Amino acid sequence: MFLSAVNSLSILAISITTLGAALAAVGVARARRPAFNVAEYFHDLDADAARPVDEFEATLAQPFWVRVVKPFSGRALKSVTRLTPREYLERTQRKLLLSGLTGTMRAEEFVIAQSAATGLLTVGALAYLLLAHPAPRIGIMLLILAPVIGWCLPASWLSRKVNERQAAILKDLPDTLDLLAISVEAGMGFEGALEIVCQHFNSPLSEEFARTLHEMELGLPRRDAFQNLKRRTQVPELSNFVLALLQADALGIPIGRVLKTQAVEMRNKRRQWAREKAAKLPVKMLFPLVLFVFPAIMVTVLGPAAFGISLAFK
Repeated sequence: MFLSAVNSLSILAISITTLGAALAAVGVARARRPAFNVAEYFHDLDADAARPVDEFEATLAQPFWVRVVKPFSGRALKSVTRLTPREYLERTQRKLLLSGLTGTMRAEEFVIAQSAATGLLTVGALAYLLLAHPAPRIGIMLLILAPVIGWCLPASWLSRKVNERQAAILKDLPDTLDLLAISVEAGMGFEGALEIVCQHFNSPLSEEFARTLHEMELGLPRRDAFQNLKRRTQVPELSNFVLALLQADALGIPIGRVLKTQAVEMRNKRRQWAREKAAKLPVKMLFPLVLFVFPAIMVTVLGPAAFGISLAFK
């Protein structure tokens, strides 16, 4: 009875620490979406200014990271900046930029989340060792794996966010280029076509185009704005489009022709990518078939025969 109670307490402690690590490392970061329609944005601002502001509601409207974690991370930021290598902070900041989370957290705050997840999992492993008294081999393995998992889990989550965002940009690129080409051929300017894209699409690519358009409206040259777009996304197909657009702008080639050519090329690339995925599908299906489907079929087909043969031999 006592051992079952101890095991229940240990399982509860591990569950609480795992949940805390997930909240600290993964669940608290939320990307902020920019406003695409400028008129609606300023209309909302005027409506908010006319309405009385409740500080409690305004505080609750903020993300969990801003309300709870950031007020306690001021001193920790200085310690992290002083103790963490600069190369690691720069690499983390670059990943945050590629994942679109720079408006939510900084590299130092992400390292704090990693440290918190590592500490929580380590404390959970120690609590399990003290309460459950497992074998020495299992205890040593837990003490080694718990901090490693706590440190690598947020990093893997961030890398997955980067890959998902780049895949979404690549998926929406042909449709976006089609709309750009149609808008330019209809007589609109390139900036107006970008605004049309931002109004009709709700995707990471439209967010990046909205940011690029905002930079150009603030006076940044088109070349520098599109170079910033390349740096924020690092998608090869989008980088090729930006390079072709800048070359056409420098040489005086009509942008509509360049956009139409790039749209056709992007659609061909997406068709080739879909065919490549379809060609890889039989190989990927082979392992689940061999491991899960074929054994069940063999048991279903040969089970009665094996039972009958065993009865005949008896």
